[in-house]
Amino acid sequence: MAPIIHCVRHAQGLHNLCTENHVIQDPLLTDLGHEQCRKLRESFPRHANIDLVTASPLRRTLYTALESFTPVFEAKPDLKIIALPDIQETSDVACDTGSDPSVLKEEFTSGVDLDLVRDGWNNKYVQQTGPYVPTNKALKERARAARRWLKARPEKEIVMVTHGGFLHYFTEDWEDSSQFQGTGWINTEYRTYKFSDETHTDDLEGYTLDGDNASLEETVDSRQRRGKSGPMASREEQKLLYKKGTQGWDDQGLQMSTADREAAKVSEGKEVNGVRV
Repeated sequence: MAPIIHCVRHAQGLHNLCTENHVIQDPLLTDLGHEQCRKLRESFPRHANIDLVTASPLRRTLYTALESFTPVFEAKPDLKIIALPDIQETSDVACDTGSDPSVLKEEFTSGVDLDLVRDGWNNKYVQQTGPYVPTNKALKERARAARRWLKARPEKEIVMVTHGGFLHYFTEDWEDSSQFQGTGWINTEYRTYKFSDETHTDDLEGYTLDGDNASLEETVDSRQRRGKSGPMASREEQKLLYKKGTQGWDDQGLQMSTADREAAKVSEGKEVNGVRV
């Protein structure tokens, strides 16, 4: 049976304080971010059921995972966070670009499995080729690769800590994707998903896939937890929401490559409690 996935957006990072901080590469959490981790640690009800914790290899996601799910690691001292490059954030802006593997290995000497983080994982420049460039095609492909990797895992209940923008590609849930700047998720929000019983062989743009899409469905309990009624929007509805969502990001000046953002002259702003204003 495929596992349940608890998807978590990272706690507040220094880059969330103001647009000027987007030039900080791989920023750390703020004091408020650490407090958000504490609150999630105290409120998350499923620590005893978690078999695996995965996280994007950026520092803010790794520290969010380490601090928020301490009870999991205390109960299972041999368990390490698996850092998964496919679930890193969408853009090539400095704040969304991770550190070199050698730097991460020096900083995270225990508690994190970095075996999948190889040289080049943080090469996201659009003129390059590879899985991490900031294009819709590449993002859809690595989100699907992450879903398939998780679906094949033997664990029954998994935590995945990642980023607000990427979460829409991963879950393929584009409802409210422009509620905040570039995401519908607040810092340390978690939502719970199960893998669909249906096999989809096309993506949200209608392109044919080479096998199962590994589609996800948010549980009804998870939706109720965040004030939503009824099931997640259907796949056909999500295809329309995807188009509106990516267009909404463009309208906000949130092009995923640095060059496109500069050309669009992104307006200044700041983020308060996970909400960009």
